Amino acid sequence: MAIDYSAARANMVESQIRPNKVTDPAVIAAFLHIPRERFVPPTLSGVAYVDVDIPIGAGRYLLEPMVLGRLLQFAGPRPTDLALEIGTGTGYGAAVLARMVATVVGVESDPALARQATANLAAIGIDNASVVTGGFLDGCPAHAPYDVILISGAVPRIPAAVEQQLAEGGRLVAVEFADGIGRAVLVRREGGRLSRRVIFDAATPLLVGTEGKPAFVF
Repeated sequence: MAIDYSAARANMVESQIRPNKVTDPAVIAAFLHIPRERFVPPTLSGVAYVDVDIPIGAGRYLLEPMVLGRLLQFAGPRPTDLALEIGTGTGYGAAVLARMVATVVGVESDPALARQATANLAAIGIDNASVVTGGFLDGCPAHAPYDVILISGAVPRIPAAVEQQLAEGGRLVAVEFADGIGRAVLVRREGGRLSRRVIFDAATPLLVGTEGKPAFVF
């Protein structure tokens, strides 16, 4: 029996997104519009709308819808914004963001995933998002500064280089994972200064490539 993905999408919004304090109409509309099933491996399309992090290969995951929704709620994307996504994977986060902002730049370290993300975005008619291949710790300084920065996966600490690419009035959202605990963080730049606060707890998988260098052991 064929899956009614539009119904699954609506159910995801009503059972996972709205109940978790996501009220921004633009965020809700983006989740209702983007076909999440296109961004997961074909063998997992049947669970595309389940409230879990879905493996997409290369040790990477598609963020749990509730976590992505809450991060975007705090980021408050606006129609004129330039957004950066770190850890684009297969392109779902970039696609959702592209529905709410003027332009999205996605950074993906795995060339195969970057190609897949580009193809997925084109397949659903997203023409205001592009994917570049690069290291997650570096961000994408060529197009900085950004009004919104989303890190799609947990990091031990938000990279300093990425924070510096935040525009005045900009908002950066990410999950920091340390001491066995994941905490979503909102970073803002106001008056040239960065402020940060914890916004909620999140058990989000670590983003491969952000672990940092191991200490030298004699």
